[in-house]
Amino acid sequence: MLRPQSVPSERGPGVPEPEELWEAEMERLRCSGAPVRGLPYAMMDKRLIWRLREPAGKQTLRWQRWQRRRQTVERRLREAAQRLARGLGLWEGALYEIGGLFGTGIQSYFTFLRFLLLLNLLSLLPTASFVLLPLAWLSPPDPGPALNLTLQCPGSSQSQTGILKFHNQVWHVLTGRALTNTYLFYGAYRLGPESSSVYSIRLAYLLSPLACLLLCFCGTLQRMVKGLPQKTLLGQDYKVPLSSKVFSSWDFCIRVQEAATIKKHEIRNEFKVELEEGRHFQLMQQQTRAQRVCHLLSYLRVNLLIGLLVVGAISAIFWATKYSQDNKEESLFLLLQYLPPGVIALVNFLGPLLFTFLVQLENYPPNTEVNLTLIWCVVLKLASLGMFFFSLGQTILCIGRDKTSCESYGYNACDYQCWENSVGEELYKLSIFNFLLTAAFAFLVTLPRRLLVDRFSGRFWAWLDREEFLVPKNVLDIVAAQTVTWMGLFYCPLLPLLNSIFLFLTFYIKKYTLLKNSRASLRPFRASSSTFFFQLVLLLGLLLAVVPLGYVVSSIHSSLDCGLFTNYSAPWQVVPELVALGLPPLGQRALHYLGSHAFSFPLLIMLSLVLTVCISQTQANARAIHRLRKQLVWVQEKWHLVEDLSRLLPEPGRRDSLGPESPASRASRPRSFCPGFPCPGSPGPRDPRPGSSAVNALGLRSPCPGPHGTPASTHRARFPSGPEL
Repeated sequence: MLRPQSVPSERGPGVPEPEELWEAEMERLRCSGAPVRGLPYAMMDKRLIWRLREPAGKQTLRWQRWQRRRQTVERRLREAAQRLARGLGLWEGALYEIGGLFGTGIQSYFTFLRFLLLLNLLSLLPTASFVLLPLAWLSPPDPGPALNLTLQCPGSSQSQTGILKFHNQVWHVLTGRALTNTYLFYGAYRLGPESSSVYSIRLAYLLSPLACLLLCFCGTLQRMVKGLPQKTLLGQDYKVPLSSKVFSSWDFCIRVQEAATIKKHEIRNEFKVELEEGRHFQLMQQQTRAQRVCHLLSYLRVNLLIGLLVVGAISAIFWATKYSQDNKEESLFLLLQYLPPGVIALVNFLGPLLFTFLVQLENYPPNTEVNLTLIWCVVLKLASLGMFFFSLGQTILCIGRDKTSCESYGYNACDYQCWENSVGEELYKLSIFNFLLTAAFAFLVTLPRRLLVDRFSGRFWAWLDREEFLVPKNVLDIVAAQTVTWMGLFYCPLLPLLNSIFLFLTFYIKKYTLLKNSRASLRPFRASSSTFFFQLVLLLGLLLAVVPLGYVVSSIHSSLDCGLFTNYSAPWQVVPELVALGLPPLGQRALHYLGSHAFSFPLLIMLSLVLTVCISQTQANARAIHRLRKQLVWVQEKWHLVEDLSRLLPEPGRRDSLGPESPASRASRPRSFCPGFPCPGSPGPRDPRPGSSAVNALGLRSPCPGPHGTPASTHRARFPSGPEL
């Protein structure tokens, strides 16, 4: 073990020798369990620590050395792959340009759109791998002739004269009828009776939507946790100092004028966000109690009016869907096909305008106005989709209605012989309509508006101006489209592929609209808060899609004329049948217990314990952060006191000065794990002074001088109560 030689110098009583301090530091590092890679020391110092931690008298085995080298190579390859993935990522250049010109808030919308595209492609993998490929490979046998149903129906509602009159392939593609016999819809998947084979396509088709929803939930939750605002952990009164942004925001590696311009815009947008949040915080602090009471009453009044508007909107969606389904024999049948999507689009367009008008009448602060309008827009979007799906269930599945065909088969078999295809067609039309509306609004409304504003001048055109690119509105649109896709996973297994194409085209449409036809929002958005909000709304949409899917799979009778589950009372009945065919009695009893109510009690207790531990850990982390912040303030105040004391002490000479060492001067020196003396690999002082440094037998300098020529260990000994930063 290398030790610095003792240097004769004048020391006060009780001051430890440099050799003793060095040995104590080496012993502490040897016994410490901290990873060597994370220590802030030189590479030669880390190698010395690694050798010291080896057991005494024991040589490292060859396979251990090989394992360490393998881990190092794997880590480097993984880091190289991550860098390559970031370099070859989708739309990286476009996202950088948007973030620099318009801020990270608008950039987060396009990043969220890319995330949804990858999520849809990931959702397509289970269906393509476990359902489509086995169907193409196994070539399933002929399922036999369809069942001849004899139904006592009140009238012949299957004759649709409107289709003969408007027989057009474009309309058939838009309504989905041209794709009914393809793998896009549920009815095209046919299979013979279940056998005792190892692989079951029925089970794969049933579990694929559940696996897709689980993957989407995990991906969304991970992204949501990653995007949590730091202020939630640091407290409401935590403010990032603007000085750090002023002096550390610029990238000195920029050499291109275009990149420099984008970086300037990015820094300016960050300052706008900080100043806006600071102004809003000051306004909230200056409110009196009477003003808060008045604001609370106005909140209640506005929320009541907006709630009544939402109820009226979802009622209109319900009656539009019911009228469209009950009048299939009309000559305008093809036009009625898009009545429910049209009403939903109209409600979602007029709703935010009315919400904004009602909120602006109360003269709320801009931040409160936007947040209140945004919450009700989310409620309107999700409630409209929920009411649309409920009205379909009431019409097709006779939920809350009494019909002869529903009593026998569990669904309206007179009007919908393959009701899964009918539901899939409605969701397909809704997805198509959402994309067509996005494209039409971009090129038929926003583009002419920009041309007129640029062409003419006047007070009216100055008031009209270009359209404002509102991030929350655009996010809610793509979240609604994604929710429709999740709702149709069972009825349209390939709907994620269609939505992926729409999202890919939507990115370029929105990018063109933002760069050419729109102006940035007056209220800047912070990327972390925006990301958290996007994922929260997406989770609500996922929950809205899971509830009806679980009900249909477990309780609703399958169609007797199409699909994989024609002989089952419900699609979930295939699981007990396969369990009885393929598992021994012990496995059957175990699965029966896992699916029974008796297992719910221990599961609930276990989840309660896990939740309690997580909450306790979160509270402990918050308390630790609060203590560290208080200690940081205490350390800064103590250094100020020490510096004041050093100025009051007499200074007989610069070399003999006993002044303390400030954090700035300490941070300017190279860091090593040997306080006051260099270790192998650490540089020594540049200019040795007599009495303050010496060269040992190995050519190493020790100890390192302090800022006034005194060894650093002497400063720490003379101020034993000083904090170590």
